[in-house]
Amino acid sequence: MHPAVRGHRLRSLLALAALTLTTTAAVIAGAAPASAATTIGIDGGIAGRAFDGVGAISGGGGNSRLLIDYPAAQRSQILDYLFKPGYGAAVQLLKLEIGGDANSTDGSEPSHQHVRGDINCNVGYEFWLGEQAVARNPNIRLAALPWTAPGWVGNHSFWSQDMIDYDISWLNCARQHGLTISYLGGWNERGHDSGWYKNLRSSLNAAGFGSVQIVGDDTGWGMADEFAGDATLKNAVGVLGNHYVCGYLSQADSCSTTQNARSSGKPLWASEFGSQDDMTGVVPYIRTLNRGYLDAEITGYMNWPLIAAITPNLPYATVGLMDAGSPWSGAYRVGRNLWANAHYAQFTQPGWRYLNSSASGYLGGSRANGSYVSLKSPNNSDYSTIYETSGSTAAQTVNVAVSGGLSAGTVHVWSTDMGSGNPADWFVRQADVAPAGGSYALTLQPNRIYTVTTTTGQGKGTAAGPASHALALPYSDDFDGYPSRALPRYTEDMQGSYEVRPCAAGRAGQCLQQVAPVQPINWQDDSDAFTLVGDPSWRDYTVSTDLNMQQAGTVTLLGRANTQNRPQNRQAAYQLRISNTGAWSIARNTSGGVLTNLLTGTRAALALNSWHTIALGFSGNEITATVDGTVVGRATDGSFTAGQAGLGVVGYQTNQFDNLRVTANAAGNLAGVLKGAESGRCADVPGAVTTNGTRPVLWDCTGGTNQRWTLTPARQLQVLGKCLDVAGTADGTAVQVWDCNGGTNQQWTVGADGTVVGVASGKCLEASAHGTANGSALAIWTCNGGPNQRWARGDTVGILRGQESGRCADVPGLSQTNGTRPALWDCNGGINQEWTSTADGRLTVFGTKCLDAVGGGTADGTAVDIWDCNGGSHQRWTVGADGAVVGVGSGKCLDAVGHGTSNGTQLVIWTCNGAANQKWSRS
Repeated sequence: MHPAVRGHRLRSLLALAALTLTTTAAVIAGAAPASAATTIGIDGGIAGRAFDGVGAISGGGGNSRLLIDYPAAQRSQILDYLFKPGYGAAVQLLKLEIGGDANSTDGSEPSHQHVRGDINCNVGYEFWLGEQAVARNPNIRLAALPWTAPGWVGNHSFWSQDMIDYDISWLNCARQHGLTISYLGGWNERGHDSGWYKNLRSSLNAAGFGSVQIVGDDTGWGMADEFAGDATLKNAVGVLGNHYVCGYLSQADSCSTTQNARSSGKPLWASEFGSQDDMTGVVPYIRTLNRGYLDAEITGYMNWPLIAAITPNLPYATVGLMDAGSPWSGAYRVGRNLWANAHYAQFTQPGWRYLNSSASGYLGGSRANGSYVSLKSPNNSDYSTIYETSGSTAAQTVNVAVSGGLSAGTVHVWSTDMGSGNPADWFVRQADVAPAGGSYALTLQPNRIYTVTTTTGQGKGTAAGPASHALALPYSDDFDGYPSRALPRYTEDMQGSYEVRPCAAGRAGQCLQQVAPVQPINWQDDSDAFTLVGDPSWRDYTVSTDLNMQQAGTVTLLGRANTQNRPQNRQAAYQLRISNTGAWSIARNTSGGVLTNLLTGTRAALALNSWHTIALGFSGNEITATVDGTVVGRATDGSFTAGQAGLGVVGYQTNQFDNLRVTANAAGNLAGVLKGAESGRCADVPGAVTTNGTRPVLWDCTGGTNQRWTLTPARQLQVLGKCLDVAGTADGTAVQVWDCNGGTNQQWTVGADGTVVGVASGKCLEASAHGTANGSALAIWTCNGGPNQRWARGDTVGILRGQESGRCADVPGLSQTNGTRPALWDCNGGINQEWTSTADGRLTVFGTKCLDAVGGGTADGTAVDIWDCNGGSHQRWTVGADGAVVGVGSGKCLDAVGHGTSNGTQLVIWTCNGAANQKWSRS
């Protein structure tokens, strides 16, 4: 061998050694043995489809709402992380929602045309967001898509010329904002009307938007099947888009398309994917980007959503690339998903070409080892390869040979450890590698993303937001400081649209008005038109507002608005509901959508087009309703302890509100159970014995007085007239009940995270040794976040998703008939899949029906059904952190028959065995 060649190879080996030492701690002693090497040929002459970009969606809906309310410094940091090249996600495709005054997942985005002909091009925040994106990255490509529309459109018909004209008026508004919209879709996830798409194309051309490509945005590839017989449709559509091509809420192990779609000649897009937590969703995120091309030739990707700039009580509050739900504090979180996007967007650009043959594939030929995709620049020199090693268990070697005119020069390596919680391990620049004769080798560690590139200019942002804190009380807004048609700060419209407008009925200044006059074309179920405001951590307060009713109907004032489940009518909150007739009620609405009147009455009628003041106050379990300064009623209920305020109308009246005020009240008594998250059982005083020194234990939840613990303003937890007491501070010290004496050993802090912490000890109440059986002892222990240290204070709501099947326990056909038998079905967020674990241990659905063992049976194979709740032990269940749902009467586990995983699989009880068909997730 020539000495020069030997020297070159030696330098390459040294470079490889440096890379290995700096990127792979697992190579050091104790690492798993490396799997077989993968040989990769990156040939610039074997090009595949054109890359269209990776990005995300602002919309579907309201998920960007609070970003505009952030302090300027933190708002700019967040926008940089999302859009600035060489800094963060560097989003290349951004889809903006065309708002329609109706809820499209996490809120209602306002229409630019609430009524026909009244166009407001400064509506909402989507145009603003587009401007911010373009200012940071002028090369970003913008798309637009409606989920909903105002009710006047097409006389309540979406597939109409009205809707086409509505879209075009929005495009004209975008143009006024200096925004070039490159892509426009039809109706999000609501199929397609081929004639409408053809009319859209001709209308866009006539309106001067011939360059806007139409995306056949759907939940399948069916449009491609029509192309062979409809050339006009084929010519009208520029891109075929499909949602969740790698599975919904899956690990995206594989992705799919159809032959007709592949051969259509159109770019194929994952026009929506994701819907997963910005931290834990990183594996399916990067798998979708890689495997979408490998399996289905997908070339464009948009994650839903861009950011979760919503309060944490709403669905999907940590889903996206980042989350930012605390504008009053400026706090935000940068997710691992953002860095997964950066591994593509900082190293490629739309217009690059995928490289086929062995330049893209599965490591070692196996999905279990991970995947890789290579792309080349239009200069035919630069290239980037993105590797993901999710699922692998050992280090892997790749031997790379570069040819076909691509650069044989130095490659730069960046990596992200997807299993690390330390941001210092995400998007890290590693040692460069100098190829020898166009060849080099890399060692890849498990559960990583790597980008290997010849490009430069990448970077990792360093900004960090401040710590989160609550929105201080008192809080008020008179709406006079906003221009007309603005959105007031810290409001989140859930249905309808609330804008600042000039006050009516003789009042000067500005007011807040519900401005959607008729029911919109909904994307999900209808509800009252309401908006939420403020901080979900608010607890004891009075919310008040001035009210001008402009039409006959009912107004709602919300308080302690906490968990919302889809659709938005399942907003857990207390409400003061008052009609213009003077009829009023204090009501409780649950996250299952069950509205219950706690107290009703009548007072003098409220004259229309005149001003009145209404208020709803909370102190502990006491709820007070006031109208025009007079208390009309007081109710007692302990279901909800904290939450936002809100305003609403029953229907779509265009009523006005002014002088919103939220003022703090003194804390009051709060009663509730202490239900263990791990055990599903309740802290219980055995036999209701009140002798000093009696030790509480876990027991099946019954709702009895010996399981009702009242947290007083003095921070005592009282039961049966006694206080929860601990005679020591050491780990393992048992708790007991004792005469209340005011000592710090009888004071406890009950946190929103479910911890119960002793004031004197600083330690957490826990089920000793992770006990879950009846009679398990309770003690204090150093707080460690374990499930045996978390306690629910009342009902908890969620799905029952089978671990083995991935499907949900579902009541077929929404039937509420006694004896209807639940079965597995695709999870869809319906109320027939929402199960409430109550304080007394029932599993209820539809608010009034209980999960029941048929005939009270206890034998293996006994079917379950729903039945009117009657208090029987065969209708009581423990729901533990291990996923088991155990019948109190039978001692048997809820089980999918025969390990069935398909839709319609029946549910029974069976001897608990820990199998996956007996494990159920609540989310």
